[in-house]
Amino acid sequence: MKPATIRDVAKQAGVGLGTVSRVINNSPQVSDVTRKRVQEAIEALNYVPNPTARRLSLGKTLTIAAIVPFFTRPSFIERLRGVELTLAESAYALNIYNVETIQRRDQCMREVPRKEIADGVLIFSLSPRDADIPYLLGADVPIVLVDANHPSLASLSRVVVDDVEGGRIATQHLIDLGHRRIGYVSDKLDNPFNFQSSGNRYQGYRMALDSAGIPFRPEYHGQGEHERYKACQLTARMLNIPDRPTGIFASSDTQAMGVLEAARNFGLTVPDELSVIGFDDIEVAEYFGLTTVRQLLFESGQHGVELLLKSLEGKIDHPLCDTLPLELVVRKTTAAWTG
Repeated sequence: MKPATIRDVAKQAGVGLGTVSRVINNSPQVSDVTRKRVQEAIEALNYVPNPTARRLSLGKTLTIAAIVPFFTRPSFIERLRGVELTLAESAYALNIYNVETIQRRDQCMREVPRKEIADGVLIFSLSPRDADIPYLLGADVPIVLVDANHPSLASLSRVVVDDVEGGRIATQHLIDLGHRRIGYVSDKLDNPFNFQSSGNRYQGYRMALDSAGIPFRPEYHGQGEHERYKACQLTARMLNIPDRPTGIFASSDTQAMGVLEAARNFGLTVPDELSVIGFDDIEVAEYFGLTTVRQLLFESGQHGVELLLKSLEGKIDHPLCDTLPLELVVRKTTAAWTG
C-alpha cells in the first residue's frame, strides 16, 4: 500500500488541507472537536507528515546544531546523551558537527550559526576566540555555550562548571590526606582549540598548594595531548624524579587511567604508594574505583538544550548562566600518606 498523504487525511476527516496542516503544527486555531477528528484520521491511516514539507510550512529547519570537539571522548558522549534524550521529546532533530582540526573549528564557528543551517546552536567546550565574536554576535539564531565562555559574549546563555574550584577541591583532598608532593597531569594549557578547563583546574591546583603553604614545583606538572597513553608518559617522568609525587591529580578521568597505568609499570601500589584523583566521573571511573571530582556531564547537555528550546519558544528574554555543582567522589585510589 502507498503511504497515506495529507489529502487522504483531509478526506477521511472531512476537512480542508489547511486544517490538517494546522493540527500537525499544533496551531490553536482549530476546535477541539475538529482536532480530535483529524488526529483520529492520522492514526487510522498511519499518516507520517513529510518532514521537508513541514519545515517549509513552518519556515524552520527543525534541527539543532551541536558543535562538539572530539565527540567520541567519553565526556562529550555523555553530554550529547543529555542533548539527544531531551530533544527526543521535542520536534527538533540533532545535527552534530564534529571538530578535530583548527580549520574545522573555524569553519563551524563561522558557518553553522545560520538560520538556513539550524534553528539553534550549542557550542561545547570550544571557548570562542576574539576573531569568532562578530560571527556569533551577528548570528540570526540563538546560541548556547556549554563548558565554554568569552567575556564579550555576555549576551549568550551558558551552562558552566567552576573548574577553578574543581581543581582546588581535587588538590585539597590530597592535601587533607597528608600529601605534600602533589603532581598535576593535564592537557596543554596553551592550545589552539582554546580549551580552558585544564588551565582553570591548574589555577585551582595552584591555589590549593598556595593556601597550604606548599611550594609549586614545575617538574610536578606534566601537560600534553588528551590521551591515556600521553598521560602515562607524563606520569612516568614524574615518577623518575628521586622525590617523586606521592599524589597526582589528573585533569580528566581518561588521563587518570594513564596515571594508574604508569604506577603499575613502576610497580607502585595505589593508593598506598601513590594516590590518584581524576575529574569528570565518567562511567569507567566507578569500574576502576577511581576517586574523582564529579561534574554533571549528562545534565550539562540537558540544561544547554533546554535553554536553547526556551529561547526558541520566546520564554527567555535575557541571557542566563546555569552553573552546575561539583562533587568529590572518594573511592579506592586515594589514601592518607604516612611516609
